[in-house]
Amino acid sequence: MLTFLLWLLLLVIAPPVALVALLLYPLVWLILLPFRIVGIAVDGVLRLVWAVVTLPARILTRRW
Repeated sequence: MLTFLLWLLLLVIAPPVALVALLLYPLVWLILLPFRIVGIAVDGVLRLVWAVVTLPARILTRRW
């Protein structure tokens, strides 16, 4: 909602810039999409490595 309000403010102040931003937004989103996918994959791998590294400590400190 805040993004939309900022865009409306930009539309009032500088309409050509707001229209260019509106047209370029999907292109920028498509360009940044692979970086988001890689970030999700790297986060998953790091969480898996952390779980494997801390598994012995969690097993040894477990109370029955």
